[in-house]
Amino acid sequence: MSAIEIEADVTASRLAQLSHELRGSEILRIAGEVRQYAAAGNAVANLTVGDFSPKEFRIPRALEDGIVDALRAGECVYPPSNGLESLRIAVQQFCERRFGRRYPLEQILITAGARPAIYSLFRALVDPGDRVVYGAPSWNNDYYCDLIGATAVPIDCDARTNFLLTRQALKDAIRGARLLSLNSPLNPTGTVFDAETLGDICDLVLEENARRGPGERPLFVMYDQVYWMLTIGGATHVDPISLRPDIAPYVVMVDAISKAFASTGLRVGWAIGPTDVIKCMSDIVGHVGAWAPRPEQVASAKFLADHAEVDEYIAGMRRDAAARLDAVYQGLQSLRGAGLPIDCVRPQGAIYVSVQFALHGRRTAEGRVLETDDDVRKFLLTAAGFAVVPFSAFGARGGNGWFRISIGTVSVAQIGEALDRVRQAIGTLR
Repeated sequence: MSAIEIEADVTASRLAQLSHELRGSEILRIAGEVRQYAAAGNAVANLTVGDFSPKEFRIPRALEDGIVDALRAGECVYPPSNGLESLRIAVQQFCERRFGRRYPLEQILITAGARPAIYSLFRALVDPGDRVVYGAPSWNNDYYCDLIGATAVPIDCDARTNFLLTRQALKDAIRGARLLSLNSPLNPTGTVFDAETLGDICDLVLEENARRGPGERPLFVMYDQVYWMLTIGGATHVDPISLRPDIAPYVVMVDAISKAFASTGLRVGWAIGPTDVIKCMSDIVGHVGAWAPRPEQVASAKFLADHAEVDEYIAGMRRDAAARLDAVYQGLQSLRGAGLPIDCVRPQGAIYVSVQFALHGRRTAEGRVLETDDDVRKFLLTAAGFAVVPFSAFGARGGNGWFRISIGTVSVAQIGEALDRVRQAIGTLR
């Protein structure tokens, strides 16, 4: 055995089992590939990562100024592990004004964006082997199950239900499950639950918990609503507790400033839920140090309390996001009307459009057959400078040709130019 082989064996033995099982983010892998392709001098419309270009979407000026003021005032030491009281109060009042509910402060936890809230929720509620039910496609549920050793129970969803779960789809899967993960508006599809569908799911959860005996742990719901302020086209955001107040003891809501205020890098999020769950989540966040930076917390508290400023910003954000989403949707519909093998779902919120490129089996001008979704993705990138993410990166099974388009880094004009390149590229296939 060579020295290199010995070193490899020793290295492998030094790592935990998780290191061999946990996959890296497929979305980030694709995004990295796209950045490399662009860095080589290729023109690319980067529609991959759910982020924003400051050239297209600036954070609120009041929030920006608030961070600078907080830093200059010396607000640069550790915050409390559950969040500054001023920010928890601001979130409390924000929710009361927007949802008509006033949560006790002990039910509100501040985290470094939504991810630590989601991770600590999984860790607080789910033991290894417990079943976690979620729709596919959806964002990162499979990865969180891997992290904690949960049994993932993905339920395939398709365009017939706008890629959203229904009571019918869930009725068997939630028996004995520990966590049901829901997200609306949904990443990656840009679709939203309506009141009837979500209400029916809530009824199912309540029925399941009523069925369980005193020695059985309940079924909880995680409701990720980080895009809720970005609904468009007359769509209305709904949430479980507003529809079914009795479900409150079993629901943890996850939210953040990240998306609605184009502030993904500021890392301010929160979770709201039953006191015992939030206490455990807070302890987890405290041990791993996943609290939001203090200057951003100070600034966010001040900004969220200024309802007029928030309303003005959100109105502009919705307008600008809707213009891009509509440009993508209408452009794709035009290509479909011209006979190209494309389908798409009208976006209702978030910053995403779902599109199907039915190009499997087609042959490129170089003679290469497009056999998989990744083949289609790479063809669109290299032939059209059109960078998108397949639904397989969001846990969807099977190469069905569906992709996520994210509009946070492009202008309406760039969208038009990119779709024209797509039209020309598909026209070269045989």
